[in-house]
Amino acid sequence: MSQNNINSVEPDAQYSGVSAPISEAEPKDIDLVLTKKLEECLSVFNLFESEEEMIHRVNVLSQLNDLAQKWIRTQSEAKKIGDPASLSSGKIFTFGSFRLGVHTKGADIDTLLVAPRHIAREDFFRSFAQELTQMPTVEYVRAIEDAFVPVIKTKIDGIELDILFARLALKNIPVNQELKDDELLRNLEQKCVRSLNGCRVTDDILSLVPNKESFRLGLRAIKLWAKRRGVYSNVLGYLGGVSWAMLVARTCQLYPRAAAATIVHKFFLVFSQWPWPKPVLLRKIDDKLSDLGFPVWDPKRTVQDRFHLMPIITPSYPQQNSTFNVTASSRKIMINEFENALAICNDIMQGKREWSDLFEPVAFFSKYKHFIALIIASQPEWTGLVESKVRFLVSHLESHQEIELAHVNPNTYTRTVPVSEPTEGSEAETESETMWFIGLVFDKSKSVHVNLTEGIRYFIMRNSAAARFPDEPKIEVKHVKRKELVNYLPNEVIRRNRSRPSLNQSLGIADTPNKRKLESDNDESLAVTRIRAEPAC
Repeated sequence: MSQNNINSVEPDAQYSGVSAPISEAEPKDIDLVLTKKLEECLSVFNLFESEEEMIHRVNVLSQLNDLAQKWIRTQSEAKKIGDPASLSSGKIFTFGSFRLGVHTKGADIDTLLVAPRHIAREDFFRSFAQELTQMPTVEYVRAIEDAFVPVIKTKIDGIELDILFARLALKNIPVNQELKDDELLRNLEQKCVRSLNGCRVTDDILSLVPNKESFRLGLRAIKLWAKRRGVYSNVLGYLGGVSWAMLVARTCQLYPRAAAATIVHKFFLVFSQWPWPKPVLLRKIDDKLSDLGFPVWDPKRTVQDRFHLMPIITPSYPQQNSTFNVTASSRKIMINEFENALAICNDIMQGKREWSDLFEPVAFFSKYKHFIALIIASQPEWTGLVESKVRFLVSHLESHQEIELAHVNPNTYTRTVPVSEPTEGSEAETESETMWFIGLVFDKSKSVHVNLTEGIRYFIMRNSAAARFPDEPKIEVKHVKRKELVNYLPNEVIRRNRSRPSLNQSLGIADTPNKRKLESDNDESLAVTRIRAEPAC
């Protein structure tokens, strides 16, 4: 495939997307055979729900909707809105993987409660959250009101749900209410627009995909691959679910009649060659509704948009870049993974390898000699707070000329450590710690001494939670060598990583005598400062 075909942006009314397809060929028999094998391979990973499990999800959503309707009627009566015969109602929408039809067994459901204009956000986080706690099948309710997109997290009858809230400038929300009309956003507060965005983007993605069956199976495969290869995490600088969905949707637009096996193959072909930071678009960005006043991704007008490294633009107004967290290191890692996956898919298409080879997990701890370990006490509130800031530490590490790559592992690890000595008649007190690991590649030709003190201290201070929690999290940032990992990781993790590829192969770097010499240099030649967070920080 030529780069000119990838970069073509000439619009054509008969096509979905911003360009004509690369190929409109119908699938061949071998494509259908490979697609069947792909589906069988995905089944081995237990991705597909049974009909009984799906019915259970629908029942839970029905319970949530009934509760929402009852709650809105009660609130309307209390506010003396309407008469008993025509009390206001709301509606529960779904979005994300469940709405796309690609959710896996045990996955949570992203939902949105849309309410009429007289129901306030404060009502949702106070009285509705309280109503949830009264449900007999509810296990927990966590209201996160000050998040970028405020949310209530809950678990009902074994199903985890994220519930967002938006109120429209309407007296009542009818049963057939849709959210695609951009005029619904007029005069809404920013938080409501962000909450509505998830549903609007999900529905737009589905409407812009020419073959939904190939899209869904292809997306399941790509999401599994991304998770197995450690590049699935929006908050840590990789791509989240909506970004992977948009990339697969764009591939489907370029190959509208292709079977799922072909979509997976072409996905890696297209995006291993994509000229980043050229944006990926599912439809042209339209300024016709700019009078609504919401900011739209536009590098010509907005300076910070020019610095986005891997822009993937949501199709719904207000169009935004879903990948603004991507760093130089995470982009390099993902492109390298695209290239490796393409080589595997080429072999699969030729019958030389199996689909299971594509989903081999990454041996992260075999790739690097040096790591930064970020360690905190395992409190749910602290974990989410610190995780959302890890990318800032990665960006600081990248700013050092001596560091070629800072590779953060999306997986977290836990360990139990003693906090007091055992006494007569009592055991030692322990606490659980959560750990993230960042693999480092150094350019030793520049310096053998790297001082990370200032950046690490700044990161710790930035994560100080004194204003939000009664006790601050204890944060430690340590330099850990590969041989020291046994002190931090379970034995099974160490065993899984013993089959070690060449570091240069992992990074897509050609082996040279000089490179091989640098990799074999004594670990002790590298001086990295370790900082411990003190309470005063």
